[in-house]
Amino acid sequence: MPTADDHRTYSIRHLCREFGATARALRFYEDKGLLTPARKGQTRVYDARDRARLKLILRGRRIGFTLQEIQEMLDLYDRKDHNAHQMAVALRRHRAQIEALKQQRDDIEGAIQTAEDACAWMEQKLGEYRPDLLPGAEEYASLLRERLNPDHHPQPFKARA
Repeated sequence: MPTADDHRTYSIRHLCREFGATARALRFYEDKGLLTPARKGQTRVYDARDRARLKLILRGRRIGFTLQEIQEMLDLYDRKDHNAHQMAVALRRHRAQIEALKQQRDDIEGAIQTAEDACAWMEQKLGEYRPDLLPGAEEYASLLRERLNPDHHPQPFKARA
């Protein structure tokens, strides 16, 4: 049974503001056939279906689905079976994406740990052989000079006459 919201229309500006998207992105999704707004002259008029599809598109992109994958899931929409087939396909894909994202997270955490270990090793070696090359060494040396030699003030630059 249709609700009042089913008959509501939205401007491109309204949807951009609501979802934090750009007008360019909405036009791109339209070009790809993901959104099909009506037209009133040059103005795009989005309906509740377009709004719902945009919400799913943006959620799918955030999760990491390709536009092709999103299109395939959106094409399964069938209100007669309460979208059961669409949800079954989407559920499998979401579960697979969760596993892929967890693996990426593990890979990133491993890469960060490797980089941190390398930094610690290099800092230790530089500390032993060339502490002057450690990050922040220049500021530290300058501070030490000022504290150890408080009467010494560097002469300002003088132009030649």
